[in-house]
Formats: sequence, C-alpha cells, structure tokens
Amino acid sequence: MTYCVGLFLRDGLVMLGDTRTNAGVDNVSTFSKLYTAGMPGERAFCLLSAGNLGITQAVWNRLQEGVVLDGESHTLNSVASPFRAAQLVGAAIRAVYAADGPALKAQGLSFSASFLLGGQIRGGPHRLFLVYAAGNFIEATPDTPFLQIGEHKYGKPIITRVLTHDTPPVDGVKLVLVSMDDTIRTNLSVGLPLDLWIYRADSLEMPEVRRIGGDDPYFSVLRDGWSSRLRQTFRDLPPPEWL
Repeated sequence: MTYCVGLFLRDGLVMLGDTRTNAGVDNVSTFSKLYTAGMPGERAFCLLSAGNLGITQAVWNRLQEGVVLDGESHTLNSVASPFRAAQLVGAAIRAVYAADGPALKAQGLSFSASFLLGGQIRGGPHRLFLVYAAGNFIEATPDTPFLQIGEHKYGKPIITRVLTHDTPPVDGVKLVLVSMDDTIRTNLSVGLPLDLWIYRADSLEMPEVRRIGGDDPYFSVLRDGWSSRLRQTFRDLPPPEWL
C-alpha cells in the first residue's frame, strides 16, 4: 500500500508520495512512485501511483514507449491537452489489464492500480486528475482542490479542514507533509522517504523532485512542531460544562 496526495491550487500543483512497497511483513522495499514527463517551456507532467507495483510500473513503461489513443500512438509528450493525457493513462491501464489481467486472476490476485496525474501544457490551464483501475477518471476542481490515492483516510482530515483553492503553494507543501506524517504514524504500510513535486502555474518548467528522508531538517521540525502544537491545542480546549 502507499499514500499519495495532489493539491490543485490557483498558483500551481503540489504532489507528494511515499516510497514504501509491502509484499508481506518480511518483504518491505523502497520504490519511487512518482514519475515526471515534459519539455521545458512546453509542458510538464507528474504521475503518482498506488497499487500493485508490477502493474503501475508496466503502465509507466507503456506511457514512455507509446500508447494507442484514437488510432495513434502517443506519449505524455505528444498529447494535445492534460485531458488527453488522462485519457492516455487510462488507455495504458486498460492495455496492461488486457495483457496481464487474466494471469493475475488465475493466481487469485486483483488488478489494483490508481494514479494521480497533474500538469500543464502551453496554452491551457494546469489540471489534476485521479485515474482509476478501469481507466476512467475524475478531475480536481476549485470546490474540491485535492485528490488522494492509497491509504488516504488518515491524512484526509487535516486537508479538508485547512485547504482551499487559494491556499499558497508554500502552505500546500506544509499541508501535504503534515498529512503524510499523520499517515505514517498510523499505518505501517506507508513510510519514508518521500518524493515531492511542486509546480508553479504557467511556469512550464520541469521542477526537480525533492527526496525527503527521516533526516530531513525541515520535515523533522514540521512533524515535531505539529505534534507539540496539537497536544497544546487539545489541552487548551475548554472541558465540558456538564462534567
């Protein structure tokens, strides 16, 4: 399992994923689940994945080699819009299912995969999508400016309480890191290091992926500060008058 989250902000995108993969309590490994594609000045995309690692890696490899969409082979660097990019991810998922689905079913394994796709192409707005295992997808909106995949329930409350479409990206970074820390503290299937991608709207630049480990100074300050302030806020709440 994993936890990945993407924020759709007026001023850009913030996307974060963990790197833990778990094939049993004695088989835990580290694999990045964040992929990027693009051409500086023309387009920038980030893809986060959750589910069966063999499936999600196969989807990414197909996206790099080319996937047939409406009779033509495309990659994320050739589609005409972010919407078409989401369709392309869906087509790649269905292609992997056609190739591997029957064998997985014969082994009693489910076809588990979901993706967050965020990015922008010159001439259009930045957008954020969640693509499901069936290849269909939904899009983040100003009313619901975030999407999650994987073990999302533990990190959702802080986001729903704080986030708006107008949240500055710097606050968005703090928010996804706190959300991830809450998830890591609650679920052993999610763990460090983390991969973070921050995209400024209309920049059409390819941001570097920041790797955040347990020794990252800012993450340590953030998680310790959040815990101490949360405990203090709880203590400051008034007791019930009827007790």
